[in-house]
Amino acid sequence: MTVIDDARALLSSGPLCDSCLGRPVADRSFGLTNAERGRALRTTVALEDDEPYEQPDEECWVCEGVCDRFDELTVRVVDALGETELYTYQVGTRVPPLLAENDRLLRMEAGFDEDAGELLKTELNREVGRRVGAELDAEVDFERPDVQFLLDLEDDTVEVQRNSIAIYGRYRKLERDIPQTEWVKFDESVEELVAPPFLSAFRGTDAVFHGAGREDVDALMLGTGRPFVLEIKEPRRRDADLDELEAQVNAGAGGKVEVENLTFATYDMVERVKEHDASKTYRATVRFDETVSEEAFEAALEELDGATIEQRTPHRVDHRRADLVREREVLSIEGTLEDEYTATIDAHGEGGLYIKELISSDEGRTEPSLAGVLGIGAEVTALDVIDVQGVEEPFLTEEFRLEQEGEPVKAE
Repeated sequence: MTVIDDARALLSSGPLCDSCLGRPVADRSFGLTNAERGRALRTTVALEDDEPYEQPDEECWVCEGVCDRFDELTVRVVDALGETELYTYQVGTRVPPLLAENDRLLRMEAGFDEDAGELLKTELNREVGRRVGAELDAEVDFERPDVQFLLDLEDDTVEVQRNSIAIYGRYRKLERDIPQTEWVKFDESVEELVAPPFLSAFRGTDAVFHGAGREDVDALMLGTGRPFVLEIKEPRRRDADLDELEAQVNAGAGGKVEVENLTFATYDMVERVKEHDASKTYRATVRFDETVSEEAFEAALEELDGATIEQRTPHRVDHRRADLVREREVLSIEGTLEDEYTATIDAHGEGGLYIKELISSDEGRTEPSLAGVLGIGAEVTALDVIDVQGVEEPFLTEEFRLEQEGEPVKAE
């Protein structure tokens, strides 16, 4: 059968709008909308059959007039956005089951495959979507757009999903007894000190702080800081001056917390930062129960340097973590004996190594340990994280910046 014969078969099913006439044969020509395709077919059939060209007086039995409402539906989608900034978008539609079934029956009654041409849902997505893009001067993005619209034709609603913004940075915690995230036992947290300026600037509904691990509440986070991603939920603005926000956070935190190296990041950095198990360098102030000689101290550190440590889940966290035995390596360790009872120790450990227990032994749950090797009690009285190593940061490279700005990246 020719395409004209197919058009006759489609027209015989009942009154059809041009879009519904052209849609089942959409894969047989290019560069036309379905409405243009259907109008051309209707004209050709009229000419070949020597009949007057007529548009149907009755409503299209397939889409029930929906395909004549693309412009109206576009206005509704744009109005639903409100005062929201966006650069990328995606439009999806929820087609009533009756119309989807009509779309299928049209093909079946005309002898077509069920999925021939293009489905009504696909046409709606495209036709409303391109009009929305033109109205908003935005680019379509099928992966993770700034805003996703769902046009529900059955409920006659438009759902607007404003996808979150991810901002990468590093933080230093310069006072003790501040948790990383909100905790009822403490008046403030790193999250609560960092988030407010970002919520205000991006007009978000919530901010979620994701750290690459977390230091103990009583530990400082020094050096180059700990990587984090701040996720701003439902933002109504997509852009802000991150240097200015960095200055606001650092001024408002009153010396308790500092942030730096802020940059916009792709959303997958949330999981990458949360899952990253970086090695870390700690500085611990250690108090011994008995006197320690310089020779014994140096020999104990030498024995622990490079050792593989078996650690049963510490008593202090066993209420919230599974009781397991983990193996972690001491990558390097050195220290200075300040007096017979006190030492300062720098330990570089594999991710997940419990430093307090490496010193104290935690009643024998960590082996070997400094206390165990010396044969005397030892306790960490102050702990600082002075470096977090091994964090992959390709999104700070020139290649990442070019990709984000839509510029081609030369292959090496």
